[in-house]
Amino acid sequence: MPAPDLDLRLVRCFTTVAEHLHLGRAALALHTTQPALSRQISRLERQVGARLLDRSPRGTALTEAGRVFLPRALALLDSAAEAVAGARAVGRDRITVGYGVNLIVTPAVAELRRRHPGADVRARHVEWDRVRSSLLERRVDAVVTRLPLDADGLRVVVLREEPRALLVPTGHRLADRRSVTLDDVADEPMPRVPDERWNAFWRVDPRPGGRPAPDGPLVESVEDKAELVASGQAVAIVPGGEHLRRVRPGLVAVPLEGVEPSRVALATRAGERGPLVAEFRGLAATHLVG
Repeated sequence: MPAPDLDLRLVRCFTTVAEHLHLGRAALALHTTQPALSRQISRLERQVGARLLDRSPRGTALTEAGRVFLPRALALLDSAAEAVAGARAVGRDRITVGYGVNLIVTPAVAELRRRHPGADVRARHVEWDRVRSSLLERRVDAVVTRLPLDADGLRVVVLREEPRALLVPTGHRLADRRSVTLDDVADEPMPRVPDERWNAFWRVDPRPGGRPAPDGPLVESVEDKAELVASGQAVAIVPGGEHLRRVRPGLVAVPLEGVEPSRVALATRAGERGPLVAEFRGLAATHLVG
């Protein structure tokens, strides 16, 4: 049986409805009308040959066929985006360098631009939990980031180490200390993120001896973490690099002793042979290790 010709625009309509489980909200997200969106879903169901959504006055729900189709639909859209990005990149003298929060890539990027004045050399901030996906989906070609990182499909090279520090609010009992240890904060809650590998390293969880780190609020951004600490709801372990001299008002960074250092690394796609990426690897090893 020949494979059906699926319209990716219709597939995206379906995944948006599946995300919201509400035709009205999905229509708003897609900048269309609810009747038009309903017609597009019906067209997709005809292409697939199965009913994907149950639509009723009480709301919208995935059918069994819809639940089976959804992860494959999302993978199809991701593959299409990656294919387009890869095709656009072929033959172009261009590179996009990603960088994590408080990480500076300017010296290496500036030198690459100087060496290749006709190339399109860009720098782009990448969130801590989007490094791998940004590389594999070709939104960036190299990222300077902090570990830990899921390195599956990537080439990761450590550039330098940084000590770690404890971030506390001004007026905290430890704010005036010259240094602290984990024993000093044995019962202090620390923010968590939706990544167990990241939690294990940045919360030192479990602690030496096997005791779990005290749970703090769940956060998704560095800014939210800083706000929690400043408001006195938690303390946090952070990189102790030069940027901590510029912490926001209301926060104090105290050197943390007795823990392994943080590592700053350069991540690129495994098997990447682009000449600009190869040259940037060399420049990063020279300009971004201090």
